Amino acid sequence: MLRERIFPNISEFLSYLASHPEAENKLPPLKDLSRELGIGVAALREQLEVARSLGLVEVKPGTGMRRKPYSFAPAVLKSLDYAIALNKDHFIAFADLRQHVETAYWHEAVKLLAPEDHETLKELLARAWEKLRGNPIEIPHPEHRELHLAIYRRLENPFVTGLLQSYWDAYETVGLNFFTDYDYLTQVWTYHQQMVDSICNNDVEAGYKALTEHTDLIHQLISSSE
Repeated sequence: MLRERIFPNISEFLSYLASHPEAENKLPPLKDLSRELGIGVAALREQLEVARSLGLVEVKPGTGMRRKPYSFAPAVLKSLDYAIALNKDHFIAFADLRQHVETAYWHEAVKLLAPEDHETLKELLARAWEKLRGNPIEIPHPEHRELHLAIYRRLENPFVTGLLQSYWDAYETVGLNFFTDYDYLTQVWTYHQQMVDSICNNDVEAGYKALTEHTDLIHQLISSSE
């Protein structure tokens, strides 16, 4: 029985997860965990549901429970969805936070990118321009999301990447992925072209300038959608 909690500020179940790295493969049945942790099965089920909502574990019929790799995004998005439901302006505040996070980590993130990442960015650009110049025109929202996240993908900071992932999920929640102003989209992807060209040419400062000018357009988009 786990009589002493290793992490006193979290539940018995989360404490167990944090102290058992092998749990990523498979967790014991609830009855076994209940005995080991010294808590009732009903209380353990409640703790399990909290862990599931935070994206920390998954439960599949036939295969049981296992711990998932840690991600900050599910916890952020749960709170952010509620905040936006209360007041849509909360998304504006979160978008401002995301802008500051991207600019703060730009130099570090870009320097970590490998040649294969550069190729990925070029491919995303090509797909986006193909959609914008096609007939009919398509909004390259998946490419928009993937491009931004790809720039920061090498950062070994789950809190930065979790915040950025949550921003794009919320972006879709408030419907900005359906915005259809062609001139706006052309401006955005022109800046993306400058950002990617600068990254591939190792001109980090030019890319940073394009990033900061590009993010100013987001405020225009949000204002026009209100």
